[in-house]
Amino acid sequence: MNNKVLWIRIIVVLLIAVVLYYFMLPPINLSSPVFWIYVLFIYAIYLFTGVLKLADIKSLFVEKITIRPKNSKSFIPYLIIPSIIIIIVIVNIIQSPFIRSNAYYNRIKINEEGNFTDDIKPVDFNALPLLDKDSSQKLGDRVMGQLPELVSQFYVSDLYTQINYNNNIARVTPLEYNGLIKYFTNRQDGVKGYIVVNSVTGESSLSKLDKGMKYMPSAYFFENLYRKLRFNYPTEIFGRENFEIDNEGNPYWIVPTIKYSGVGLREEITGVIILDPITGESKKYSVGEVPTWVDHVYSADLIIEQVDDWGLYKNGFFNSVFGQKNVVQTTEGYNYTVMNDDVYLYTGITSAAADEANVGFILTNMRTKETTYYAVPGAEEYSAMASAEGQVQQMKYTSTFPLLINLNNKPTYLMSLKDNAGLVKMYAFVDVADYQKVVVTESSEGIVKAASNYLGKENVIIDDENTNKESITIKSIKDVIINGDTYYYITDIEDNKYRASIHVSENVLPFLNNNSKITIYYSEKREVTEIIKIA
Repeated sequence: MNNKVLWIRIIVVLLIAVVLYYFMLPPINLSSPVFWIYVLFIYAIYLFTGVLKLADIKSLFVEKITIRPKNSKSFIPYLIIPSIIIIIVIVNIIQSPFIRSNAYYNRIKINEEGNFTDDIKPVDFNALPLLDKDSSQKLGDRVMGQLPELVSQFYVSDLYTQINYNNNIARVTPLEYNGLIKYFTNRQDGVKGYIVVNSVTGESSLSKLDKGMKYMPSAYFFENLYRKLRFNYPTEIFGRENFEIDNEGNPYWIVPTIKYSGVGLREEITGVIILDPITGESKKYSVGEVPTWVDHVYSADLIIEQVDDWGLYKNGFFNSVFGQKNVVQTTEGYNYTVMNDDVYLYTGITSAAADEANVGFILTNMRTKETTYYAVPGAEEYSAMASAEGQVQQMKYTSTFPLLINLNNKPTYLMSLKDNAGLVKMYAFVDVADYQKVVVTESSEGIVKAASNYLGKENVIIDDENTNKESITIKSIKDVIINGDTYYYITDIEDNKYRASIHVSENVLPFLNNNSKITIYYSEKREVTEIIKIA
């Protein structure tokens, strides 16, 4: 092969490599499976061009390509691809659970001494994320439907990240460019807003930005989020991005960085990259330096995978396959709760047989990965959901995945029952220890009333630290309809302001007037939870 032909081969392969890198965006990292796929594919193209008769550029691009006769001088170049594959397989066997089961067991440190009643505060119904992701999406779509000037240009992302925003439990998601043409017509101003859905009240709104977000997953060319990240951090392996806002409402992309053992094995988070979608500026943080306003460093899928390894390999690899002594695993599904200004993942722990009973559950801080196991035996979540649905089977309502709450110092499942349109029609409480004990209540009666119905004559214990009692005289009261629900805004004679949903007391609120005297229970945010009219 003369030098001219060799240079043609190299130029062709380099051009293909550059184009493929632009679209494929592989990390330059030996532990990444995507990197090796990219490298081996490019090398395969190089070998393929070697069997072509490439006399000159003209013959390459214009004339008919002919295959050169086989040359038996050297087979070494053709052995490189299978050799690399064999090396990767050997390395991964060494790093597999068969050899290193203890390393898999120790992927996550779990505090097994958790005490449910000591660690989990009595439920505060004013800070309970009753809306799941599906309901939040419907509310977000409704907001967009009210803004026709945006609907034609953008669509709502399906991310809906659960966050703690200034002590409000909310889901946030950005708008995205609605296709290539809409990208070109809007790229100068960028994406001008994001949607916030309050997971407690259901209040949803579009937060508009003075300067639009330009670095988005739906953007093209060098404004595409993934391309921006790859060219800024060519060696990093990225996890799935999350969209969050800081305490001032500024939007950011939170992108975990990953390391593997072997090639694609034992994924672990090394830190996060926080990227400003407006300016494109970014900064990498290690896991111990992440700002406290960030709620999602670890993904739910990774946490569940690591907890499953913890439950599977506690007594070694062979026990996980044969004896299965003390082998446990997570149940299907999970949910989020918010405590201590952080978002926590909840999922049940069941036996290796995956029966209809849980042996306990875990709570994991999604920012720090601190995980606690609580030995609370009881019904598996889907059994509890089926029990709740069975109470109203004639209605054909479907249950949301349960929230685990501390109700009167007892672990209790709380679920919403939704109709075919996705609207919450009922609340269901199910005893964790005995899922046959289930009580459903119309959602219009309010969550506190639903809890009272479940407990019967017992008093509902709520978080006293966040609940206040006051006897007031009304100075003014106004009713407002928000998303189909009626809210009353009350000002007392001392100019203190309160808000009460009609569901708090539909038999009292509509009949209150100026100078009415009432006793109210309310949260720190002055959301009224109970009203007693003074005769």
